[in-house]
Amino acid sequence: MQRHLSVFLAVLIAVSAFAPVTAGQSNGETESTLECEFPLEVTDATGETITLEEPPDSVVALQPSDAQTVFEIGAEDRLVGLPDNPATSDLEIGDRTAVTDTYQLVPERVVDLDPDLVLAANATDEGNVEQLRNAGLTVYHFADAESLDDVRENVLTTGELTGECDGAEETVDRMDERLEIVDRALEGTDRPLAYYAMGDGYTAGSGTFIHEAMTTAGVENMADRAGIQGYGTINPETVVNENPDWIIYPDDREEPPIHESVRATTAYQEDNVLAVNANQMSQPAPQIVDAIVAIVETVHPEAYEQASDELEASDESAADDGNESDEESAIPGFGVSVALVAVLAVTGFIARNR
Repeated sequence: MQRHLSVFLAVLIAVSAFAPVTAGQSNGETESTLECEFPLEVTDATGETITLEEPPDSVVALQPSDAQTVFEIGAEDRLVGLPDNPATSDLEIGDRTAVTDTYQLVPERVVDLDPDLVLAANATDEGNVEQLRNAGLTVYHFADAESLDDVRENVLTTGELTGECDGAEETVDRMDERLEIVDRALEGTDRPLAYYAMGDGYTAGSGTFIHEAMTTAGVENMADRAGIQGYGTINPETVVNENPDWIIYPDDREEPPIHESVRATTAYQEDNVLAVNANQMSQPAPQIVDAIVAIVETVHPEAYEQASDELEASDESAADDGNESDEESAIPGFGVSVALVAVLAVTGFIARNR
């Protein structure tokens, strides 16, 4: 069972969005051609062109990352179905329909909901996507996430599809602001070697958003040094020979998922073993920034101390903006997304991916 979970996680995390938008950074604000104008015609990662005549009144998220993003941008008021399992345990399911039996998608439940839009992260089986399309549903299938830019595009695309462009752009701005603070704090610091252990020897190499999250957090990814691209396995002997300074792993298990021989490494001997929130780290969605901050806090405590006041002030500012938007904005969820981001740093749970 543990092997099944680990292998599935390796597939699940290779998820994000392909979007016909361009996001940039300028003084912490997103420069984008994103527009919420309907009718909307977009082409997804499978080459399927879908048309939305008006903003969807009902949305189903097939994967945890889809659901997390919908909540973050303030479109949760139209979310009628999502996975109900540990990977979404920090989201308010309420009376929404669970479209999974634990981690197994049940397409018939999605069809019964007859939503205006179905969001399908790349981990979704193509056969399920085709089944839903054959039932007459509008399904947007996202592409793999290979970078944090892909995560940003995931957020912006979801905003465009749901008509929550303001919430999506604010969420990306918020991500960028926190990452800029971290980047400044890490200037001139050494980058210790770190092994990201996903279980059963799996790790995240170059060409993954997890790799970029690690390097952004101020560590060198051992898998990249070992020549691993994408998600793959690494020999325990290689880990021992590389002798990482840190072992980082998702907290969806009680013990670090490492081979017994890896206990001879400097990281294990010096207790430099860090568990990060599994779904913040494993889902290509806004909370990846919180996983990055958590790594910095432990691996680079002095840099984190330098950045903590700015991060706290930034979070308070976001919360204030969110409260003001709740009162004054007529756009559903406009302020809620900002307020949610402000509390992400203290939101945690132990979650298993399929």
